[in-house]
Amino acid sequence: MKVAALQMTSGMQVAANLATALRLLEIAASDGAQLAVLPENFAFMGRNESDKQAIAEQPGTGPIQDFLATQARRLGLTIVAGTMPLRVEGEARSAAASLVYGPDGTLLARYDKIHLFDVDVPGKPEAYRESAGTAPGREVVVVDTPVGRIGLSVCYDLRFPELYRRMVAQGAQLLVVPSAFTVPTGEAHWDVLLRARAIENLCAVVAAAQWGQHENGRATWGESRVIDCWGHVVDRLPTGEGCVVAEIDSERQAAVRASFPALSHRVLD
Repeated sequence: MKVAALQMTSGMQVAANLATALRLLEIAASDGAQLAVLPENFAFMGRNESDKQAIAEQPGTGPIQDFLATQARRLGLTIVAGTMPLRVEGEARSAAASLVYGPDGTLLARYDKIHLFDVDVPGKPEAYRESAGTAPGREVVVVDTPVGRIGLSVCYDLRFPELYRRMVAQGAQLLVVPSAFTVPTGEAHWDVLLRARAIENLCAVVAAAQWGQHENGRATWGESRVIDCWGHVVDRLPTGEGCVVAEIDSERQAAVRASFPALSHRVLD
């Protein structure tokens, strides 16, 4: 199957971000992709965490969700929609929700980002408190789609290998990682973490990233990529807005898992 990782430089105008997403989704579809993954915060990147509440939607209704359902159906794509803010009942904060739409426009799954980026970047004058505006998720989500069984994660989740072990234990055949890595952490860790998750789980990974200088002053790393089950980077987009389309060989992955049965050799739970 062909999969696509979409790379964006999202800003503070939802309409402009959706126009870019549409252009890249059309490129992915025209290149034969069956699955397209949008980056974290694809629809909006505000100046601070509280800004996202102004555009947060109720689950199941709103212009961003309508856009995603319409384009999935129009283009015949399974879309993993990075993250967008969805309102949470009884919470002032919104969820960072990754929504999955099937090629008929049906919502197949929702994953709320579990691990939130509350850090001071070592050696840099950068601090982030994602939990100030985002309520953490609690559930591991693996979803059956027309392109296989997909394990859902977002950005900072990448540093927690136990999440991916649980997804693979639940039958994940493909792992997706929509992200907005900072430049310092991206330069140091992005590639090695992605390849480690692929290698240790014998599972292909699709990582869609934000890239460049954003209106809010934040700089993100980019380097969207598709990685196979042996940790090989099949294709990548280092910089710029664009689309990486690559083929994932699911039969080869199944054969590798059978001949190199590391997953069945696990002793510690």
